[in-house]
Amino acid sequence: MIKQCIAITLILMSFYSSAQNAVEKLVINKTLDLFHQAASVADAKQYLGLLTEDAIFLGTDASERWSKSQFSDFVLPRFQQGKGWLYEVNQRNVNLLAGNSTAFFDEVLINKNYGRCRGSGVLVKTSNGWKISQYSLSVLVPNGISNQVIEIIKMHEQL
Repeated sequence: MIKQCIAITLILMSFYSSAQNAVEKLVINKTLDLFHQAASVADAKQYLGLLTEDAIFLGTDASERWSKSQFSDFVLPRFQQGKGWLYEVNQRNVNLLAGNSTAFFDEVLINKNYGRCRGSGVLVKTSNGWKISQYSLSVLVPNGISNQVIEIIKMHEQL
């Protein structure tokens, strides 16, 4: 009888844990969707407010490793002119780490200027909800043309 009770308890705990993970992933997806939506309408308060104070943003250029303060300096002048940017989510994967207080994600995005891109990063659960601690944006290069692109980058870097 005790073994049956333990087994039932473990099964119930497993269901609870799975349900809790599903809820957390929904909230994380909503956070990332809000991040992209805020950028599309140049809402600096919402956009930057979804980043932790020690957040790092990695852009598509090798020189673009920005603290939140540096990234704000890049974002604010554009947003104040009403110039946002739209990255539409095509696909997203979210993984929670043990304890459900940290998550990492990757997403395929579509942008008018850059085409297909990948966003990836880390979120942490704070007292104010999920916040983005690191975001990395990269341009996806098809394998079939990667050698050509690499050669162009090498030539550019030699200038």
